[in-house]
Amino acid sequence: MRTDSPEGWVLYDETCGVCSRWVPFWAPTLARLGLTVTPQQAPWVVSRLGLSPDAVLRDILLLFNDGRQIAGADVYRYVMRNIWWAYPLYVLSITPGLRQLFDLGYRVFADNRLGISAACGLRPPDQDLR
Repeated sequence: MRTDSPEGWVLYDETCGVCSRWVPFWAPTLARLGLTVTPQQAPWVVSRLGLSPDAVLRDILLLFNDGRQIAGADVYRYVMRNIWWAYPLYVLSITPGLRQLFDLGYRVFADNRLGISAACGLRPPDQDLR
């Protein structure tokens, strides 16, 4: 586990039931890559990214300390490329034809994540007690 400052932040939508459970679940694995998980709704995120709140919530984002940003399916590719056991999935995700399928699958999920969360009965953890 890294103890120094993170190399970057994986920014996720904390209002999405799937996202708010899935991304923090992977936090220990991401920490080994030097990444910290943070909700996109954190006060510093919108000002740091220089995007509108709606644009920030469109995709999962990876923000590096140096200001570089990766969004959407490319965040998953970055993570898979840097974890030895996920590397074969990375290779599949960049293969011609499969790349487009991977991107389409991500886009369909991202655009429908709140409805998927509701259909699966997954509310964000802070709403479970309501």
